[in-house]
Amino acid sequence: MSEHRNESATLDEFPPAGEEVQSDSEGGAMAQESPKNSAAEIPVTSNGQLEDSHEHSFNRDLKRSLPVGLGLSETKITSHGFDSTKEGVVEAGPFPGKGGRAQQKSGPVVLADEVKNPAMEKLELVRKWSLNTYKCTRQIISEKLGRGSRTVDLELEAQIDILRDNKKKYENILKLAQTLSTQLFQMVHTQRQLGDAFADLSLKSLELHEEFGYNADTQKLLAKNGETLLGAINFFIANVNTLVNKTIEDTLLTVKQYESARIEYDAYRTDLEELNLGPRDANTLPKIEQSQQLFQVHKEKYDKMRNDVSIKLKFLEENKVKVLHNQLVLFHNAIAAYFAGNQKQLEQTLKQFHIKLKTPGADAPSWLEEQ
Repeated sequence: MSEHRNESATLDEFPPAGEEVQSDSEGGAMAQESPKNSAAEIPVTSNGQLEDSHEHSFNRDLKRSLPVGLGLSETKITSHGFDSTKEGVVEAGPFPGKGGRAQQKSGPVVLADEVKNPAMEKLELVRKWSLNTYKCTRQIISEKLGRGSRTVDLELEAQIDILRDNKKKYENILKLAQTLSTQLFQMVHTQRQLGDAFADLSLKSLELHEEFGYNADTQKLLAKNGETLLGAINFFIANVNTLVNKTIEDTLLTVKQYESARIEYDAYRTDLEELNLGPRDANTLPKIEQSQQLFQVHKEKYDKMRNDVSIKLKFLEENKVKVLHNQLVLFHNAIAAYFAGNQKQLEQTLKQFHIKLKTPGADAPSWLEEQ
């Protein structure tokens, strides 16, 4: 009769498997007489096997005696009956917790399918942008080489060309008017200084008192009229600048958006035409359907932008005529009255257009305010 011995010293208290265990009460008495350790307190049944209800308690106690480096989550202990040829097995692997879930300390984290990945969304946006840019670039190159066709609205294109040409001419007028204003300012400043010099000499030269006095009055009058003309010219410059660099520029920005929409429309139209010329089978039909949808989207965008440009050009033309009419009348009347020496007419012109001149030194504090 062979005896099964456990390598652990704690299992030596159990009788051989061939001997008959008398009763449960005797087995409990033997357990009480055994040394107080975890292995001696394991109850057994009459057939020599461990009770299932105490198996987890045994595993827990034995794990406490394991080295620190061997964690609970990495160890699984299996207990076999005494009639087994294996005396004890310690298996490495994940230890099952409650509910049969394995605890995992490290390793890749797998996201659920319903969780959206921001990186993948950004990558998809970049892919769509790159594809759209490629199509538009190819369309532009094809048009410049004379190979690709482009959609042209002859009436609208003619209005856009006229607007761009007029903008260049208005910018030139604006530049010349600014030069005139700068030169007139220098001349008015010189006339004022000259009038002060004549007035000083008129007081100090008794023989030429009247002659210096006449010239002093004339230069001061010219300087005053020059300041009035300068106010009219600066008012003209401010309004033309608003028209050119804000109103017209805003319309041209819409024109650029329209031209971009036209290029995208022609690019996707060309793709659809090429697919329709090819074979129609199970592989090409989904591509044709998708291309048709994209073409329709860009066609609607192109039609909308074309309508927006037409409306803006119409309102711009009306506003431009009104603004330039008033400013040209102002410029003409002010210049004519100044060189005619008609001070009253010059001042009346400024009142007509509600222009208020800034009095030199008006913003400077008085002598009492400085104290």
